[in-house]
Amino acid sequence: MASASLKSSPVLDKLEWVKGQSLRQPSVSAVRCHPTTAPSTLTIRASSYSDELVKTAKTVASPGRGILAMDESNATCGKRLDSIGLENTEANRQAYRTLLVTAPELGKYISGAILFEETLYQSTVDGEKIVDVLVKQGIVPGIKVDKGLVPLPGSNNESWCQGLDGLAARAAAYYQQGARFAKWRTVVSIPNGPSALAVKEAAWGLARYAAVSQDNGLVPIVEPEILLDGEHGIDRTFEVAQKVWAEVFFYLAENNVLFEGILLKPSMVTPGAESKDKASPEKVAEYTLSLLKRRIPPAVPGIMFLSGGQSEVEATLNLNAMNQAPNPWHVSFSYARALQNTCLKTWGGRPENVKAAQDALILRAKANSLAQLGKYTGEGESAEAKEGMFVKGYTY
Repeated sequence: MASASLKSSPVLDKLEWVKGQSLRQPSVSAVRCHPTTAPSTLTIRASSYSDELVKTAKTVASPGRGILAMDESNATCGKRLDSIGLENTEANRQAYRTLLVTAPELGKYISGAILFEETLYQSTVDGEKIVDVLVKQGIVPGIKVDKGLVPLPGSNNESWCQGLDGLAARAAAYYQQGARFAKWRTVVSIPNGPSALAVKEAAWGLARYAAVSQDNGLVPIVEPEILLDGEHGIDRTFEVAQKVWAEVFFYLAENNVLFEGILLKPSMVTPGAESKDKASPEKVAEYTLSLLKRRIPPAVPGIMFLSGGQSEVEATLNLNAMNQAPNPWHVSFSYARALQNTCLKTWGGRPENVKAAQDALILRAKANSLAQLGKYTGEGESAEAKEGMFVKGYTY
């Protein structure tokens, strides 16, 4: 007989009013165990957040919009700033994040923004809370909740994602601060196997994170990134992706995760970045959509692709190719570098360049909005936007 334990209520009181919404106190999951019956008869009552989770997921997965991923850790943000000659200070990080969230009409093309913890609690240079700025633009604030990748003992030099310890308390605090969805990134490396151990660890960690997040009112973005590193062809990527997604959805179901209240952030199915074979947008779309149809239930509201080091234009072209016919899910984007690269270089840390940098951000956001609608043409793109951004062993 499988044992079941009752979850305690979150430590933080959530009976507050944030952004015009009444915050519900999550109820304890009711689990009824009958000693004389089989484990399959356990009844688990859904979280009291269920309706809100579904509504949030649908808002993020709204037509013509996608996610701005700006959740780089302070160390990674420092690398970005260093590339334009700026020191990694909180003031410089604040200035750059202010530039991003205050871009005029950003909400026309962006439905959600993933923030780093510092940013969730940060204000703009003008003193307005960044969360408030996003909400005014109709953008749902999100939060990175994982604690990064560490070596996985017993594997083939692979990694696992840490951060489950204390996640419930952190998620409760993030919800209270205004976050409504969460992100957890784990990775799978094709050159290193991937081993069965690494795949199972990635899937189980994502499932536990998703369950805890939903229990605290946050829509979980499920992100098992299959790294671009390697010389393998597109068929090998497809083979590995099938295995990974089968494991992920098995464990999501085992953990009673509400599929209507999650979002996915997968890699597109492409050849390895070091492969001699290149794939057209049409081929990437064919392989990727075939994978999704085999593995992703239509109950999932949104597929928000990561760019994974593709050039700005390449990521947009591939997304556009996937939206040339109706899909069972909202197929969109959750890009970091593929939205920010030209913007960052245009800014260069100079106040007089803020407007031009914001214009560059809006240009990319609009291009991907059109791609989500299947209407992007690629005309008039700069040479810089076509430059690849792959970094071997890239970390956030």
